[in-house]
Amino acid sequence: MVDPLSPGGVPSVAGGVVHTLVERKETLATVESLTGGLVAATIVEVAGASAVFRGGLVVYATDLKASLAGVTPALLDERGPVDPDVALALAEGGRAGCGADWGLSTTGVAGPEPQGGKPVGLVYVAVAGPTGSAVRELRLDGGRQVIRAESVTQALRLLAEHL
Repeated sequence: MVDPLSPGGVPSVAGGVVHTLVERKETLATVESLTGGLVAATIVEVAGASAVFRGGLVVYATDLKASLAGVTPALLDERGPVDPDVALALAEGGRAGCGADWGLSTTGVAGPEPQGGKPVGLVYVAVAGPTGSAVRELRLDGGRQVIRAESVTQALRLLAEHL
């Protein structure tokens, strides 16, 4: 896990993302499951975030992934909430629903128990934007706090790579 206080840690990644979005005059929305709003909170800690952050959804319950974030119920029924295609649909749904240039999402299993046959530490982070979309699978070790924190870091890094 990256030390959040190190030069390459979460605050610097979030700051870089906000700075780049400001420069490009583009906006961001988040849709989070296992991170429960930590991505949004990390973004808004950066001075100037209000110029680019449109808003975010915390869709912890599976049914909210459909009703609020626009994931098709058929996809959720077929694959469950922890799936790469669901992560992409969340990012795309947040982008569309919030009227943002970029959507960033997280979904996975933080533990302490497996969920729906998916192991603890399996996480998908996804980005959707004007230049396309991407999803990254993570296999993380540690307790809930470590898994959630590293998911935030990896989601922000994925976005930074696409900006």
